[in-house]
Amino acid sequence: MSTAPRFDIDVAAFWNDPYPALAQMRKEAPIAFVPQLGSTLLCSRDDIFVSEKKIDIFSSDQPGGLMNRLMGQNMMRKDGDAHMAERNIFFPAVSPKAVRSRWIAQFQAHADRIIGALDPAAPVDLMRDFALPFSAECLKSITGLTNMRFQDMNAWSQGMIDGIANYIGDGAVEARCHAATAGIDAAIDDMLPVVRQAPDHSLLSVMVEAGMPMGSVRANIKLAISGGQNEPRDAIAGTVWALLTHPDQLALIRDGRVPWLQAFEEYARWISPIGMSPRRVAKPWTIRDVAFEPDERVFLMFGSANRDERYFENADRFDLRRDASKSVAFGAGPHFCAGAWASRAMIADVALPALFSRLSNLRIVDGEPIRIGGWAFRGLLNLPVTWDR
Repeated sequence: MSTAPRFDIDVAAFWNDPYPALAQMRKEAPIAFVPQLGSTLLCSRDDIFVSEKKIDIFSSDQPGGLMNRLMGQNMMRKDGDAHMAERNIFFPAVSPKAVRSRWIAQFQAHADRIIGALDPAAPVDLMRDFALPFSAECLKSITGLTNMRFQDMNAWSQGMIDGIANYIGDGAVEARCHAATAGIDAAIDDMLPVVRQAPDHSLLSVMVEAGMPMGSVRANIKLAISGGQNEPRDAIAGTVWALLTHPDQLALIRDGRVPWLQAFEEYARWISPIGMSPRRVAKPWTIRDVAFEPDERVFLMFGSANRDERYFENADRFDLRRDASKSVAFGAGPHFCAGAWASRAMIADVALPALFSRLSNLRIVDGEPIRIGGWAFRGLLNLPVTWDR
C-alpha cells in the first residue's frame, strides 16, 4: 500500500456528488488512499498529466483488474507495442477522416429520424427518448453490430460500465455485467459471417480483416461499447441540461460567439463523463513524499483534474468563455480516447445543433427533479423536457 495519507469517504455521497470530497483532497491530500475504494487516488491535474504518460510505472496492464476479468483484455489494458498494435488496427475506423467521410452522414440520419418521432404532447425524457437511442444507433453503425436493438446496446453498455466500476464487489452488478458480455458475444457471432462475406468500414470488420485474434476483437468491441454508448449519451443530455439551466451561456451559442464544440468541451471538463481511469503500479515509485509499491491500484481522477483550481478559475462553474484546452476529459497520454473524434462529431456537429434548431423553445419541465450520479462514470439519469410545436 502507498504511504499516501488516508482519506475516508461516504461512498453513497461520493456517488451523488464527488466534487466536495475531491476538492478537499486536492487541498489537503492530492494523493490520498481511500480505503472505501481500496485505491490511492491522484487528484491534481499535474500529477495525473505526468503519471498517465509514465506507462512503465503506472501501467494499464492489470491482469487481475475488473475490466480484464469481466470484458477481456482490450487495448486500453495494454501498454507500449501491444497497445499500439491493436490501436493501429482499430483507429482507422474512427479517425477524423473516417468520421467525416463515413459516419457523420449516418449520425445525422439517426438524429433526424429520432427527433422526428418525438412528440411534445407526450412526456419526453431527453435522456431516454433521444440521447440513449441516438448514441446507441450511432454506435451500432460504428461497431458493425447492426443486428442489435438500441435498447440492448444501451443496457449491455451500462451493465459493463457498472461492472468495471464495481469496486465494492456487488454480486448482482457482476452478474449483470456477465449477461451483457454474453449478449455482445452472441451479436458478434451473428455478424461475423456478414462482415467476412462483405467487409465494410466498421470496427468489427476492420479488426477481423486485419487478422486480429478473436479474443482481442471481442474485447475491443466491448471496450467500444462500454465507453462509446455511455459517454456520448450522458454528454448529450448533460450538455443540453447545462445550456438550458445557463441561458446566458446558450445565448453565446445562438449569437454565434461560441461554437457547439466549445459547449461540449466545457461540459466534458465540468462534469467529466469519464471521471476516472485505473492504473497498476509496475515498480516502486515516489511522487514527492508518497511512496508506491508494486501491484497496488491507483485511480487517476480525471473529474478532479478537470476542476483543479490551478488551471481552471471558478472551476465549479459552467462557463463557455473559458479555455478548456487543459481538460483531460479524454485522457492525456498514449491511451487518449480513440473515439474522441466520433464523439465530438456525434455531439457537437449533429446532436446539439439538431435538437436546438428543430425543437423550438426547448425547455425543462418543472416539477420533476433532475437526477445525476456517478464518480467513475458520471451523468444525468433523466431530463424531462418539452418544446413548442
